[in-house]
Amino acid sequence: MRRISSVLIALGAALLFGALGLTVFNLRQSNAAGETAAQTVSALKATIPTDGDFYAKEQPETETPDYQLNPEMEMPTVRIDDREYIGVLSIPALGRELPVISSWDYPGLRVAPCRYTGSAYTDDLVIAAHNYASHFGRLRELSQGDSVRFTDTDGNVFDYVVSELEILEPYAVSQMTEGDWDLTLFTCTPGGQYRVTLRCNRK
Repeated sequence: MRRISSVLIALGAALLFGALGLTVFNLRQSNAAGETAAQTVSALKATIPTDGDFYAKEQPETETPDYQLNPEMEMPTVRIDDREYIGVLSIPALGRELPVISSWDYPGLRVAPCRYTGSAYTDDLVIAAHNYASHFGRLRELSQGDSVRFTDTDGNVFDYVVSELEILEPYAVSQMTEGDWDLTLFTCTPGGQYRVTLRCNRK
């Protein structure tokens, strides 16, 4: 009996240390991703044309932007450290400012949020990110009416407001990409059981 108790105690301690190690690993991953994102945003800002303050509300254009004349055009990209970026996502309520990679893959998601599908020009942009605290880990904290801004690499600004928060099944791809939403942000819950999905519309 004592031997069984000792084995159970040892097993419990091993599981506890394993969980602690995983937590420390995830925190390090999140911190590293946050630092990389901040450096990439700085590099992107240096290339994005703006009139004065990067965050200032853009004044009406005297010329019609190319994307309005041809919404189906490809979003322009800037290459930084062997990855193509389509712009900067700003979420003021969370104090987040993140670069957005032009197409998604698992290695890319460890670096920055990625375009999952769609375009800001056709009002169907879907952006995915890990649930790192430095990326989309706090999406649940946003409320209806909160502001979100996306600035493309040509300096075009797209302002959105949060409309609703949904919790979707992990493989509900059609639900993720369908619907009359101008912008969708999503991430997985810890363990990947569900997808926290933020729906936004243009102001």
